[in-house]
Amino acid sequence: MTPKHNFKHVQAPLDKSTLKDLKSGDRVLLSGTIYTLRDAGHKRLLELLEQGEAPPFPLENAVIYYVGPSPAVGGRAIGSAGPTTSSRMDPYTPQLIAQGLSGMIGKGYRDHCVVDAMKEYGAVYFAATGGAGALLSKTILEAKVLAWEDLGPEALRQLVVKDMPLTVIIDTEGRDLYLEGPRTWRESHGILDPSLESEAECPTV
Repeated sequence: MTPKHNFKHVQAPLDKSTLKDLKSGDRVLLSGTIYTLRDAGHKRLLELLEQGEAPPFPLENAVIYYVGPSPAVGGRAIGSAGPTTSSRMDPYTPQLIAQGLSGMIGKGYRDHCVVDAMKEYGAVYFAATGGAGALLSKTILEAKVLAWEDLGPEALRQLVVKDMPLTVIIDTEGRDLYLEGPRTWRESHGILDPSLESEAECPTV
């Protein structure tokens, strides 16, 4: 196990100085209050915002965990709580970042439109270890449903976490560990980068 002194201790909500200090590749232990939403919940949240209604939680400096937890057992606050694939939230994320969202937790690549919004407004993307939902649930001290209980596991929840182990994948400058790692390996082996496909234009947020 990696010693805890190799991790940065981070408190949610995330303030601007913390965001600037986080760099792609950093390992962190996240504590504080975060929120859970998946694609169905994101759709409802965007609908509220488009109607001019207040969101069920403060978006400013908030962290959203892309997770649909299983029911709590054995007196714990929550059941298994592993990350879901983040790309499913990409169509909604730039607008939420523009509204103040500062951090996201999931797994997998993000669309370039999400990365552009992160650079413009200052946000970070963390990865949680896939397949370790039972272990991650031990870092969740409290959990309560705030809205959309009809969505079951995908309801909006507020979580209080303590030392949740995460890795910074994309930082506020747009550096992406998923891209930089393979690029560094290719360069060290004298292999040219593959040609990149043209990127689609991002919608205005």
